[in-house]
Amino acid sequence: MKKKPQVRPTDAELEILGVFWQMGPASVGQIHKHLHAEKGTTYNTTLKLMQIMHEKGLLTRDESRRPQIYSATVAEEKLQQHLVRDLLHRAFGGSARKLVAALTATHLSITEKEEIRKLLRDSKNKSSEPRPSGSDWVGGVDRTR
Repeated sequence: MKKKPQVRPTDAELEILGVFWQMGPASVGQIHKHLHAEKGTTYNTTLKLMQIMHEKGLLTRDESRRPQIYSATVAEEKLQQHLVRDLLHRAFGGSARKLVAALTATHLSITEKEEIRKLLRDSKNKSSEPRPSGSDWVGGVDRTR
């Protein structure tokens, strides 16, 4: 079976996915209501973006009911991990050290720095666990669920 290419969502698609991650499965009208309140987006724009996202595999669509109900095909955390891996390789040559150095060069609050330290300590305890491969998320579909 031929694998679909990995999909990197656009900013607008990420915004729509964010609404799904908050609300869960929803109709175009429900998603539009949220986007219109936030950005003034038109219904046709919301509909077209969601149709494109469905074609890309970012959304599923239940056509057995009216209105059709869409759902995100990937969990927020999985997509974030995918995007960070992509950024790590494209912008930092695969060097996590360079990525963290760039992050720490930005303004971080004391609380954020302590949370990062805790994450690093916690990850040290989990270092014996296998790392996820880049192929867990293909074509918008979370293959580990």
